[in-house]
Amino acid sequence: MTTTTYQVTGMSCAHCEGAITQEVSQIGGVENIEISSATGILTVTSAGELDDAAVLAAVEAAGYTGVRT
Repeated sequence: MTTTTYQVTGMSCAHCEGAITQEVSQIGGVENIEISSATGILTVTSAGELDDAAVLAAVEAAGYTGVRT
């Protein structure tokens, strides 16, 4: 298991969290997603090595900006 953390900007509510969760959950190998609009932290746990570019593209597809921390 690999856990990776990202800082996401632009989130302000549960709807924001849900949009990002929906996009990131479509990435192969993702086992768990924890996200907080209050802190702007997205934590993704995957079965193996996680593709950062895919996660960041999913965050962008949801309408937000992210960087790996």
